[in-house]
Amino acid sequence: MESYLLDWANLLLRWVHVITAIAWIGSSFYFVFLDSSLTPPVDEELKRQGVSGELWAVHGGGFYHPVKFAGAPPQLPAHLHWFYWESYSTWLSGFSLFTVSYLWSAGTYLIDKSVMDWSPAAAVAVALSFLVVFWLAYDGICRAFGNRKNGDAIVGALLLVLVAAAAWLACHWFAGRAAFLLVGAMIATSMSANVFFWIIPGQKTVVADIAAGRSVDPIHGKRGKQRSVHNTYFTLPVLFAMLSGHYSFTYTHPQNWVVLALMMFAGAAIRQYFVLRHGFKLGRNSHPWPYALAGVVVILGVIAWLKPATVGDAVATNSVAVDSDPARAGGPIAYKTLQAVLEQRCYLCHGAQVQMKNVRLDSVEGVKLHVQAIYQQAVVSKAMPLNNATGISEAERGLIRQWFESGAALN
Repeated sequence: MESYLLDWANLLLRWVHVITAIAWIGSSFYFVFLDSSLTPPVDEELKRQGVSGELWAVHGGGFYHPVKFAGAPPQLPAHLHWFYWESYSTWLSGFSLFTVSYLWSAGTYLIDKSVMDWSPAAAVAVALSFLVVFWLAYDGICRAFGNRKNGDAIVGALLLVLVAAAAWLACHWFAGRAAFLLVGAMIATSMSANVFFWIIPGQKTVVADIAAGRSVDPIHGKRGKQRSVHNTYFTLPVLFAMLSGHYSFTYTHPQNWVVLALMMFAGAAIRQYFVLRHGFKLGRNSHPWPYALAGVVVILGVIAWLKPATVGDAVATNSVAVDSDPARAGGPIAYKTLQAVLEQRCYLCHGAQVQMKNVRLDSVEGVKLHVQAIYQQAVVSKAMPLNNATGISEAERGLIRQWFESGAALN
């Protein structure tokens, strides 16, 4: 019953998390686009009011005319919309999902004993510290270098090193899938922290100053804009980390931390292209195609690097008991031969004592029901055994492949 309820909690929280993330990312992308696409106002009245930029747009059968004030508007409107619950809801639902999916069953999902053999409590404590320590380090970098000459470049370079270091630590301490998600979660936490600690407080200070008739310190707008821009560059790397859990060829690679760091770099570079291309159209900067090219080249390089070996190569390079099986010669595999692998590698979670996800593989009938799933999970995605807890080898995966491709004999 606990597993069933956790599955429902996982589904519902994931649903909420995706919805709120769409709302947050959508509004973030829109305002970055808006800032890049504003043109100086033509109307003299708008100029007199202090409008620095305007945009005419058409959408959904209507015309829209958003404007941006260089400083304070002539007067505060009666109703002012604040963009912050999109961020807070995304983080709260994401952290709840992380708790249900990983922290609740840390011994199963967070820990890979072949990587680091420690207690669930220790693993949970260190995982949570990633969220806090990364924010403190990132915030410290922004405070120290953000206002210097070439500060953006310095902050960007230091963040690249910081994220790579965090990816290395996470992948050497936690199960691969959990490590990727944790790195994404720590960056996403900093994104929400930017909103909570800097962007919204700065905006509230500005509004309070305007309402009281005081002069507005432009530093609040500058800081808020800086952190908002950081958030937009974080977005694609975070999304990759969150989606990678469905593609085990990324997080199961021996150098998985390099895979993660490279893909995050590629995502940030591609996002830079989209941020700058609107300004290029208006003649404000040169064409940003080198950023897109760099991102695409890195992705193509990772694809070529992760190209899997053939089954024959995998069997030939693994000295295990199945080396002498007909799998090497490409012949059919008997069920009895497959059963020996299932007994060693699968019965622990899908046998008489435990049936994870209601899957049982210790009988011909059970295997018959899940032939396709066995092939997909153990061979194609390599998602099972989870965190390779039972130590299945590439040769054994090759045997399962050969059994499936030769007809999946059950006698």
